[in-house]
Amino acid sequence: MKTVSPIFLAGSRLGEARHVCAFFNSEDEEYRVLLPFIKEGFECGDKAVHVVNPGQHHDHLQRLASVGIDTAASQQSGQFELRTNTETYLRDGRFDQDRMLQVFEQLASGNAKGGFLLSRIVCHMEWATEGRSHVDDLIEFESRVNDVWRRHDDAIICTYHLAKFGGDTVIDIMRTHPMIIIGGILQENPFFVPPEEFLREVRGRRASRTSKSWQQAT
Repeated sequence: MKTVSPIFLAGSRLGEARHVCAFFNSEDEEYRVLLPFIKEGFECGDKAVHVVNPGQHHDHLQRLASVGIDTAASQQSGQFELRTNTETYLRDGRFDQDRMLQVFEQLASGNAKGGFLLSRIVCHMEWATEGRSHVDDLIEFESRVNDVWRRHDDAIICTYHLAKFGGDTVIDIMRTHPMIIIGGILQENPFFVPPEEFLREVRGRRASRTSKSWQQAT
């Protein structure tokens, strides 16, 4: 791993594993935990990419401004990108895992526009609650994207509001991230399963479900 500035998040220092699932009960809890990490990134000159829910742009910018971040100047300089999660993940109304892997590869350090040393990426994941197929694809994607982040030093925080996701989905999300924030504290995730193993399981599960549906239909 290259020598890079330390990154602090939710009371701890991030190590080499920087793909984090963050579970929150409210937006206030989320911003209380994440704003110091976000502000530190702006001050360090890291690239900031925030992917938020539709209709959340104004509130998000206000919360950044509340801790002294000049969002207009940082957007103009290219340091800060604010995107909508439905437009990012559901282009043309569907979720394409391979396309999203390319998107994140382009945002990763060394590839991001402007030559920034690091990217700090925060993604709100509520878009996936719109349909079961989205959830299935998301879980598989969250495992696959670890291969991208293993090759880069960036910090990627995937935020999930617990009330919007079922228990089985939460468990699968936990199993696809090497680091986790829960109760406002960052910790190494004991439930993480390496992509090679997890993908075999989830694809077998999907095939079994498809087979049962076919049998029921006939």
